[in-house]
Amino acid sequence: MKIRIALIALLSLSAAPVGHATAAEERSPRIALVIGNAKYPDAEAPLKEPINDARDIAAELKRDGFEVETGENLGGDGMRRALEKLYGKVTPGTVALVFFSGYGIQSSRQSYMIPVDAQIWTEADVRRDGFSLETVLNELNGRGAGVKIALLDASRRNPFERRFRSFSAGLAPVIAPSNTLVMYSAALSSVVSEAGSDRSLFATELLKEIKVPDITAEQTLNRTRVNVTRASRSEQVPWISSSLAEDFAFIPGSRPSSVAAGPAAEPVPAPVAPPRPAPVAPAPAKQAAVAPTPAAPSPAVAPAAPATADTPRDESKILLALADDPTVKSLNSKITENTEDVGALYRRGQVYASKGAYFAALKDFDATIKLSPKDVEAYNNRCWVRAVTNDLAGALKDCNEALRLRPNFVDALDSRGLVNLKNGQSKNAITDFDAALKINPQLTSSLYGRGLAKQRLGQTAEGELDINNAKAMDPDIVKEFASFGVR
Repeated sequence: MKIRIALIALLSLSAAPVGHATAAEERSPRIALVIGNAKYPDAEAPLKEPINDARDIAAELKRDGFEVETGENLGGDGMRRALEKLYGKVTPGTVALVFFSGYGIQSSRQSYMIPVDAQIWTEADVRRDGFSLETVLNELNGRGAGVKIALLDASRRNPFERRFRSFSAGLAPVIAPSNTLVMYSAALSSVVSEAGSDRSLFATELLKEIKVPDITAEQTLNRTRVNVTRASRSEQVPWISSSLAEDFAFIPGSRPSSVAAGPAAEPVPAPVAPPRPAPVAPAPAKQAAVAPTPAAPSPAVAPAAPATADTPRDESKILLALADDPTVKSLNSKITENTEDVGALYRRGQVYASKGAYFAALKDFDATIKLSPKDVEAYNNRCWVRAVTNDLAGALKDCNEALRLRPNFVDALDSRGLVNLKNGQSKNAITDFDAALKINPQLTSSLYGRGLAKQRLGQTAEGELDINNAKAMDPDIVKEFASFGVR
């Protein structure tokens, strides 16, 4: 499932009293790191917004007196070097700001910025390759930074989530050091649909408010929240958390902050609940499969090799397009060297499924299970792909085996719920979705699926509540289920 990190700003300063800027505030060094990551090999296309947003933010920060370092399409090493360089410049009283635009993932109740070369197949990989917001804030704090401000436009569904579903969409609340101001572009655990524009709504409104002189950073961010909420008709409601004990203004001026131009500032709120309803957005992906609707049901047995005449025409086109994909080429090389490389077979199956090449994915999952008969993840993935391609008997068998091997495996419960939903077994579907939601209450696919099952049983109001809650957390969930053949 996709998420987007589009911004993160971290700002630290020994700030001045409320009202006019002091000479000490004017003298405080201001440094900034601005990163725009747009070209992720796992994504279907480069992101449109991050580079432009990063350049615009960098230009404005320079005008506001920041010494700005910029980076575009940084890999893990590049991001690490950039952050270390920022840390090295921090002295007591320094204003340190980091703007990150790209993909982000919530894992283990933390939010991670993702470099363009991340190799993410499991949740553990998120923590290995990603950069934790909390870690960055704590590092700045440990080096003597005063006020820390983090701004994250980080609620876009990302191409990695389709591979595993053990966490919720969107971003997690941050446990930050004192004197910290944090803002996300959307509510916790919710995502924002792609607008198709060259700049994000959040960055656009933020830039407008940063330019207003002599208002506090809290007022700047709160005004941004109000403007984004209004402009999106409450479909995107930014989240703010503050532990600031001092005031800081991006542009100190001569007027009292209470008479600054623009919409009246409101008190910084507690975390805002996700809005509902949310708009339907471009078709997403789910753990091991993504948007393209299957052309035809798959047989219960392993499919023919992609190159044969039995392969659907649309899938042949997908496989041809994937021939030059760096990840697929690397996995192909490994499998050529060792036809029993179970890890490479499983990962290639995930890639094929994520791109809609279901027959090829099933073949790789078949091979994985043959080599590793107790691979519970492979059974779950094959169950899910078979469910999408309407081999419901085979899918149910695979999900049952996954749950036999790992009782209460939340992903398999969610997948079997989909199988039962497609099979017309609404009561069984509710039982599976209930069990999955008991383990992970934020699992939007189970929440939405349960809502559909309830409606089919005539529980209209209860079903509508589940559906609206799921849509509020994930605007793409309707098209996701439609791509599975479920409406």
